[in-house]
Amino acid sequence: EAQLLESGGGMVQVGGSLRLSCVGSGFTFRRFNMSWVRQAPGKGPEWISSISTGGATTYYADSVKGRFTISRDNAKSTMYLQMNNLKPEDTALYHCAKAVRVDLPPRSDGWGPGTQVTVSS
Repeated sequence: EAQLLESGGGMVQVGGSLRLSCVGSGFTFRRFNMSWVRQAPGKGPEWISSISTGGATTYYADSVKGRFTISRDNAKSTMYLQMNNLKPEDTALYHCAKAVRVDLPPRSDGWGPGTQVTVSS
């Protein structure tokens, strides 16, 4: 059974940094484009970043562009999200997901359980 598990969340002050990880199991990780999606309390999901199978192509939403960096290590079946200069509006539950295409939102099923990021001012 394919599974995704996120980690690395926590509480950080405005301007701080965190690095999220997403480990995939039960499927051939290197064959899939991958995405990060976040959901803030009371709001719908926001697709924030995607990366191609080999890591050469990436996508960032305007809300995180220039502050977040997506990467992956296929040998470890792991994707990362380096988050710098965090803002209160980045507070959300962050999920990873498989993506059909880097330039499209991921499917709404099969997400990991998420890791909570809280940015305090």
